[in-house]
Amino acid sequence: MSSDPKIRILVVEDEPAIRSGLCDVLAYHHYEPTGVETGEDGLREGSTGSYQLVLLDVMLPGLSGFEVCKALRDGQPALPILMLTARGSEDDVLEGFSSGADDYVTKPFSLAQLLARVDALLRRAGRRERQSEEPFQAGSVEVDPQRLVARAQGVTGELPLTRREVDMLALFAREAGRVVPRSQLLQEVWGIERADRIETRTVDMHVAKLRKKLGNARALIETVRGEGYRLAG
Repeated sequence: MSSDPKIRILVVEDEPAIRSGLCDVLAYHHYEPTGVETGEDGLREGSTGSYQLVLLDVMLPGLSGFEVCKALRDGQPALPILMLTARGSEDDVLEGFSSGADDYVTKPFSLAQLLARVDALLRRAGRRERQSEEPFQAGSVEVDPQRLVARAQGVTGELPLTRREVDMLALFAREAGRVVPRSQLLQEVWGIERADRIETRTVDMHVAKLRKKLGNARALIETVRGEGYRLAG
């Protein structure tokens, strides 16, 4: 992938060999990478607003990747963040998503897999910039894409959403009453053209996290066993 000017990617990784290797691979593929070692450096660099994507390790000296992710997300809601982790348990992955990560890759990972995720996140971010930011209704939930919040019947106050959660609800609303296969979610929300490039477990965990946020309105997203998900009612 190439562009002019080059897409700037921040690599936050404390292991020098991995950091250097990632920067070399990204540079070879026509990105402009910058590598930093600590969570504090990652937060400082990432907060400048000069990067189009952040690759963020979880285990860092000083601030953890989760803390850095949350702080970056609070300041830049649309910034794509891809977490790198050796901790692949469901709780760790969900914590990453709760911190605001868009996606994760578990170490050891193939470079082809990593580059596919990077490309997908960037394409999705570019497509999102062209989409309407008008509020919409997903069943009983009213979503404001510009403010990244929702209001749901039976839930007090506004619910904060990530960009990916807004995109998921928009797709469910558009396909209301019809089953949305995981492959369609991967293509339209994750930006992955080939579904075999990413685990469908990622989709399921994002849905689980969104349902938890919706509280009493969680039944809005219905599981259709073996097929996908559907907007209920």
